[in-house]
Amino acid sequence: MTSRYAGARPGSLKKPFWREYGEALFIALILALVIRAFLVQAFSIPSGSMQPTLLIGDYLLVNKFSYGIRNPLTNKVWISTSTPQRGDVVVFIFPQDPSKDYIKRVVGLPGDRIQIIDKKVLINDKVFKTPEAVYDDPQIIPRPHGPTESARDNLGPTVVPANSYFVMGDNRDHSYDSRFWGFVPMDNFRGKASIVYFSWQGASGQPFFQALAGGVKGLVSQLSWNSNDFRVRWDRIGRIIH
Repeated sequence: MTSRYAGARPGSLKKPFWREYGEALFIALILALVIRAFLVQAFSIPSGSMQPTLLIGDYLLVNKFSYGIRNPLTNKVWISTSTPQRGDVVVFIFPQDPSKDYIKRVVGLPGDRIQIIDKKVLINDKVFKTPEAVYDDPQIIPRPHGPTESARDNLGPTVVPANSYFVMGDNRDHSYDSRFWGFVPMDNFRGKASIVYFSWQGASGQPFFQALAGGVKGLVSQLSWNSNDFRVRWDRIGRIIH
């Protein structure tokens, strides 16, 4: 008995190439969106508030699964996996402007009593030292006596509310953090910073593509890359963030 498929040519049932590539592209796009929403997201460092741990021009990956599975629209925790720990470098939605993401280090946990005396951080009445923290301004700003005065060097005591955290930048004299605007609610966290995947340095204030164009211009006009305008920091690529 002859099969009704006997006359079929090899490959005659194959999908058209445009459909095959289109489906592959669609699946890749969906996977990328899922990964970005729930697992890993890329961020760049635009300021020096976390120096020397993170430099302007660092590009890093943030583990969004670190503190739970979240609603990608509201950032509310669906399933909790853990909570931020003291010393974690975290990315979060800035409480005073939800359109901005900040990166700082967790210093105070829920229920902690935080006090800063002449730049010394006290947690529950004990001095807490962050090895990565730096101070480069010898001036000590006195305790503030009103909302318009700075609490950079003297603060509190204040107790961290439930489900909230006290964060500070490692560049202590040049960081806009919980000393000035308060606590970070748990629902504001994006995730834990994990690794630097790219890093570059250029002329001060230049955006990435303008700096890159300056490097290329030197290569074209002088047959030598203009590293003053754009230089890759190879030694930082792959650095684990602590």
